[in-house]
Amino acid sequence: MKRSLILAMLCALCMFATASADTPRAEYPRPQFEREQWVNLNGDWTCELDHAMSGWDRKLFGSAGFDTRITVPFAPESPLSGVGHKDFIRCIWYQRSFDVPAAWSGKRVMLNFGAVYYESEVYVDGRFVGRHFGGSDSFSYDITPFVEAGGRHSLVVCASSDVRSGLQGAGKQSLREYSYGCMYTRTTGIWQTVWLEAVDECSLAGVHTQPDVDQAQVSFTLSMRRVEPGCSVDISVWDAGRRVARKSVRAAQGAVVTIPLKNARLWSPEDPHLYDVTFEVRNADGQTVDRVKSYFGMRKIHVEGNRIYLNNEPYYMRLVLDQGFYPDGVWTAPSDEALRRDIELSKAAGFNGARLHQKVFEERFHYWADRLGYLTWGEYSSWGMNTSDELAARNFLTEWCSIVERDRNHPSIVVWTPVNEEWWPDTRNYPRLMEDIYALTRRIDPSRPVNGASGGTHIVSDIWTVHNYEQNAEKLARIFYDEGRFFKTPCTVQDGSHGSTGFNNTESRYRYDFPEYDGTIPYFVDEFGGIRCLEVNPPQGDAWGYGDAARTREEFYDRLRSQVRALLDLSDHIWGFCYTQLTDVEQEQNGIYYYDRRQKYDTGRLHEIFSMPVER
Repeated sequence: MKRSLILAMLCALCMFATASADTPRAEYPRPQFEREQWVNLNGDWTCELDHAMSGWDRKLFGSAGFDTRITVPFAPESPLSGVGHKDFIRCIWYQRSFDVPAAWSGKRVMLNFGAVYYESEVYVDGRFVGRHFGGSDSFSYDITPFVEAGGRHSLVVCASSDVRSGLQGAGKQSLREYSYGCMYTRTTGIWQTVWLEAVDECSLAGVHTQPDVDQAQVSFTLSMRRVEPGCSVDISVWDAGRRVARKSVRAAQGAVVTIPLKNARLWSPEDPHLYDVTFEVRNADGQTVDRVKSYFGMRKIHVEGNRIYLNNEPYYMRLVLDQGFYPDGVWTAPSDEALRRDIELSKAAGFNGARLHQKVFEERFHYWADRLGYLTWGEYSSWGMNTSDELAARNFLTEWCSIVERDRNHPSIVVWTPVNEEWWPDTRNYPRLMEDIYALTRRIDPSRPVNGASGGTHIVSDIWTVHNYEQNAEKLARIFYDEGRFFKTPCTVQDGSHGSTGFNNTESRYRYDFPEYDGTIPYFVDEFGGIRCLEVNPPQGDAWGYGDAARTREEFYDRLRSQVRALLDLSDHIWGFCYTQLTDVEQEQNGIYYYDRRQKYDTGRLHEIFSMPVER
C-alpha cells in the first residue's frame, strides 16, 4: 500500500513538471488565490467547427477526439491556435483527455476556465456538467461526481457565439466578415487557461480583501465551500518574508476578519509595495486541509470634488488606451512575459496607467500591474450589445458582476468602466440598466469610483469622461475649456425617437432628461490623440488614424506635445487624460508602438512629453 501511494505521488509530480515545462501559458492563472495541487490543461486539444450547430444531433458531446488539432488557450481565429479560421464561428467543439492524480483521492476536483467566448457547455465522458453564459468572466465546476482519482477521462467543451445578435458583449470584435475601422479579429471559444484543482470539502471558495488605509487595517471576508464542525481559518500577513500579523478564527460563511497594520507601507505606482498573505483552513484535529496563497496592497482611491485621490493625495492620471490585442494570439497574450512587457513599454513612454479598453483582461495582467505599479481602469466589452434590450441587460449584469467580484482585490485597478460610448440610448431601458449597473458595482466593490459610460451618455457616474479627437491643440483646449468650466455638453436624445444605434425605439412616451456636467465630479479626458504618422506607417490599404496624419516624426512629436500641453494647462478643470493608444491594432495604426510591440518612436521623447508637469 505504501509503495503504491509513493508511485502515485511520483506520477502526479511528473504530470505537474511536464505541464510546467511544455504547456503554453503554463503559469498559475489565478495569482491572488493560488493552490499547490493543480494541473494545467492547456496545450494540444482536438476540435471541430460546427457552423450548422448540428453537433448535439450528432452527439459530439460524447466524442473521444476530433480531426482538427488546436492549441489551447488560443482562440481558433488566432495563428497560435494552429487553426487560423478568421470567418464567423457559430459553434466549436473541443476535446481532450485528462488524468486525475491518484493522490487526489478524497478531494473535490474542480475544473476551472479563465474565459470561454461566449456560451459554453462542458461534458465529462459524455455526461453534461454545466452551462455558462459570458465570454470574459471566469467560472468553475465541481466535477468530483464525474471522475475518479487515478482515472482517465474525456473532456468535451462546446462554445457557441453570435456576436451580431446584440445580446452579448463583443468589444472590438468585428461584426463584419473582416476587420474594419476600429473593429478587429474575433475571438471564439476557449481563450484563457483551463485547469484542474484539488480542494478539500472544507475549503475556501473565495476571499474579498479590503485594505483600509485610514483605519490602518485590512479586512478579509471569507467565502467557504463548506463548513464542518471544528474548522478554523488561520490568516498570516507577510512583508518581505517576515510575518507581521496573524489571526485565527472559527470558519464561518461570510466571516469578516480584520487585522491591524500599523505604519503600513502604501501601494502606489511610485512604490508598488505588496503584502503576501496565506490562508490555512484547519480541521477539528488541527490538520491543515486547505492552503491558499495571496497578496494585497494597502491602497486607497477615492473622489473628492473634481479631483481623484490616491492614498488621500490628489493624483493626476496619465493613462494610455490599451486594447489588449496581439498579432499572434488576438485576445490571448502569447506568453506571461508579453503581459509584463506591455506594462513596461507603457511606463517607459511616461504613462502611470492604462484604460483597459473594451476587453476584460486576464488576471495575470492585473498581477503584473500590481507588481510593477500600474494604475488601470477595468472595462467591460460592451460594444455590440444592445443596451435597450432586456435580455441583453440581463446578460450584461450577470457577467459584469462576476468580473467585478473576480478582480476587486487587485490594488492596480482604480476605476470601473462598465460601458463605452453609448451616445444615443433609448430613454426607457438604458437609464434603468445604467442605474442598476452603478448600484450593483458599488455594492460589490464600494472602494472604487465608477465611470458609468466612458465618453458617452452618463446616467449616474463618479467621474465625467469625454472623448475628443480634434487634432488642433488650440481648438481642443477651447472645447474642453468650455465643457469643463461652463458645464456644457452636447444634448443627447430626449424623447427616444431617434439615434444611430440601429435599434428601433418607438416608446417616445418614456421621456428622460439626460444629465449634463455640473462641475461637482472629476472631468477626465479618457480618449484623445490617436495620431498617425506617415513616416512610420506609410499609406497602405485601409490603415488609418484620427484626423490628418502627421507626415514626419517631428510633426508627430510637435502635435503630440501641443495636445498634451493643452490638457495639462487646464488642470483646474481636467483631472487626467488617456491617450489613444499603446500599440497599432491591425488596420488602426495610431499606436506609439507597432502592433508587434517594436519601437516606433523615440521612447525618451515620448516619456518627456507625457511626463510634462501639470499646470497649477
